[in-house]
Amino acid sequence: MEIEQKNKVKLFPRSDQILHHSKRIVVLVFGFSILGIGLFMVVFPGPAIIVIPIGLTILATEFIWARRILDRVKEKISLRKK
Repeated sequence: MEIEQKNKVKLFPRSDQILHHSKRIVVLVFGFSILGIGLFMVVFPGPAIIVIPIGLTILATEFIWARRILDRVKEKISLRKK
């Protein structure tokens, strides 16, 4: 009986997997939107220096590549302060 249950294919993903993937998609869309607005502000007037790190921070909550970029930005900022 137990062997049969192990071989069953799940037809529906678990609800926590759906929630996790939904959260990642929302973070991706929202983070890239903020990041895009920040990059737009590089060309046009606006606080791009503040908005771009905010977009990276949002993306870094779910994505390692964004965390690495954010860490590099923080290092460069701390080196400029010295």
